[in-house]
Amino acid sequence: MKISGYSDEGLPIEEIRHIELAEITLMVTPAELRRIAAFFNNAADTMERMGSTYSHEHLSDRQQGFDDSPHLVVFNAELFAR
Repeated sequence: MKISGYSDEGLPIEEIRHIELAEITLMVTPAELRRIAAFFNNAADTMERMGSTYSHEHLSDRQQGFDDSPHLVVFNAELFAR
C-alpha cells in the first residue's frame, strides 16, 4: 500500500503536485468513520469483481455528506504497477 495525495497550500491548480505521503490523519466522527469503512469495503468488493478494469472511486461519489470534504480516493494498485 502507498499513500499519495495533493497538498492544499493555496497554490494555483497548475502548480499543485502529486506527492507520496508518509502518514494521513482522518479527523472524523464515529459515524463518518463507519461510513468511510463501508466505502472501503464496497470498493474492495467492486475491485475484486471488476479486476483490472477497476480504476478508482471517490468517497464523495458513493457516500452522501462528503461533498465538502477533502477528496478520499481508492485507486487500483495493479494499474499503478503497469
